[in-house]
Amino acid sequence: MPPTPLRVAIVVFDGFSELDTFVTFGLLNRLSAAGWKAELVAPTARVTSMNGVTVDTPQPLEFANEAAAVVFAGGLYTRAIAENSAVIDRLALDPLRQLIGGQCSGTLLLARLGLLADVPAATDTASKPWMIQAGVRVADDTPFHARGPVATAGGPLAAHYLATWLMWRAAGLDQATQALNQAAPVGLRQDWTDRLLSVVRPFVPDR
Repeated sequence: MPPTPLRVAIVVFDGFSELDTFVTFGLLNRLSAAGWKAELVAPTARVTSMNGVTVDTPQPLEFANEAAAVVFAGGLYTRAIAENSAVIDRLALDPLRQLIGGQCSGTLLLARLGLLADVPAATDTASKPWMIQAGVRVADDTPFHARGPVATAGGPLAAHYLATWLMWRAAGLDQATQALNQAAPVGLRQDWTDRLLSVVRPFVPDR
């Protein structure tokens, strides 16, 4: 019998960051043979990225409430979205049953949803003032931080740390390593994979 799909919601809005979104999307779907399926989720059926890439979003925003894991990508308009109760009120996430991550300005949405509490958060330089204003303790000079089921990443290319953490937490080290090896640059596989795992390792409970 094939494995039960592990559903992952990657939440995006107009103005989303392509790197935040597609790096995570591509890496997580490397585990499709293990039953994983990462999907784009948005409040509208179609969104356009910060650089003009328009994509269809196969799942409504409420899909995030059902998914086993949820990732909030950063974007140009995240601050306005965080202040829009009509959007935020559609989300009812539960860290007791979900793994939840935020990337760059997407971490602001975690704060708005009350998911960070006193946990230090990684974010990008542009989003840091917004996070401080929201009362979040920012983890300076770190690309990744997690506590329990909630993780944050700072800088668009830190997306691979967030994806590594999700795969390791939910699928185990062997599956995560296999997926990373498939995506690694030729000639740098061992070094690249080891570096990702070393950054994430302190935040993964013993399995």
